[in-house]
Amino acid sequence: MSEKWRTSVELLERARRSLAGGVSSPFRAKAPVPLYFRHGCGSHLIDEDGNEYIDYALAWGPAILGHCYPKLVDALAEQARRPVAYGAQHRLEIEVAERFQAAVPCAERLIFTSSGSEAVQCAWRLARAFTGRNRIVKFEGHYHGWFDSVLISYKPPADRVGPLEAPNAVLESRGQVPNSVDNVIVLPWNRSDLLEKTFKQRGEEIAAVIMEPVLCNSGCLMPAPGYLEAARDITRRYGALLIFDEVITGFRIAPGGAQAHFGVTPDLATFGKAAGGGMPLSVIAGRQDILDLLYTGGVAYGGSFNGNPVSLTGAKVALEELTRDGGALLEHANRIGRTLMSGIATAAQEAGIDLAVCGFGAAFAIHFTKKAALVDYRDTLEDDRARLATFIRLALEEGLYLLPDGRFYVSVVHTEQDADDTLQAIRRIFGRMAA
Repeated sequence: MSEKWRTSVELLERARRSLAGGVSSPFRAKAPVPLYFRHGCGSHLIDEDGNEYIDYALAWGPAILGHCYPKLVDALAEQARRPVAYGAQHRLEIEVAERFQAAVPCAERLIFTSSGSEAVQCAWRLARAFTGRNRIVKFEGHYHGWFDSVLISYKPPADRVGPLEAPNAVLESRGQVPNSVDNVIVLPWNRSDLLEKTFKQRGEEIAAVIMEPVLCNSGCLMPAPGYLEAARDITRRYGALLIFDEVITGFRIAPGGAQAHFGVTPDLATFGKAAGGGMPLSVIAGRQDILDLLYTGGVAYGGSFNGNPVSLTGAKVALEELTRDGGALLEHANRIGRTLMSGIATAAQEAGIDLAVCGFGAAFAIHFTKKAALVDYRDTLEDDRARLATFIRLALEEGLYLLPDGRFYVSVVHTEQDADDTLQAIRRIFGRMAA
């Protein structure tokens, strides 16, 4: 490995003597080298070797305000002078909940938790209790957390996906109990005809349909025109619930999430990442008659850190900033992202590199593929992973910090200069790759 990252390599070796694998999340070990960072400000990070990067990973999404955002720093410092946990009620819970309600169409009521995985687990339990049914429809490539019951067909290999009209339900981890798949129906996304067919055959069994309204975890693929509306109509007709996993799209594609952007209101939705402004926070929002089952319907749910005041301080600042002036800061982030998307596509074309750029500005991904259009997870199976890995390594050398799957997150503090510098670097990268 290059001397450029010598200190990070040494720290990783040290970490392996205490941390399993040397990292706190196995996803982080997939980078060309797991970098150790010592500081960051705005849209930039500095690693332990003193290398500076334009950051498009944003802590895997939560740092929508960038790093060391002044209002956030001041609010957290003030909150740190108070108890960091009550295990009881406090005013911030109400203030943040009211801001959420004002922004998110489905949020008649909401509850707080600490992770997206927990939020999805609660949403599924509520859906089953409300409908009296057990099965959940999920889609290939969609990620809803690492728990046994939901980590199904997230990244199934091509030789295991099964037929398009009846995909296999594929376990994603050793140690998952085989019957995790018993109450899950897996379908290809963006196919309303197959969703309708499934409900005609098994509608009386299905409690809910869950999806990322933009498939951010598998390439930032957009919903086909009319697909979200069709899913809303089908679930309503068959008495099932529609759940949007907005952990990524929430307060990123628009202040009210994908449901506000596309004008389709689900029954329940989960939020996280940007909603906490970088702090550990997730939210379940939805219809009052469903959420009230936690208190009147015997649905179990809890957590010592639910409504943690430090996390909610981050959320309050984030929601204030992301919703003020009609969401002007988010529009800035999405505009910078669209500039990058267009510039990257043009640079690839000029270099003679087959590339698709998918997403919505503040969250997009690149695919080294000959496919002109990517509609569903199966389309991404033809991506050239080796070329992507080369690109990610060269990007690090050029001072661009990206996620290992080719995803770019753009914050509200990324600038036009960041975009210009990034595109110049990418032209150099594509030139090296083409050569």
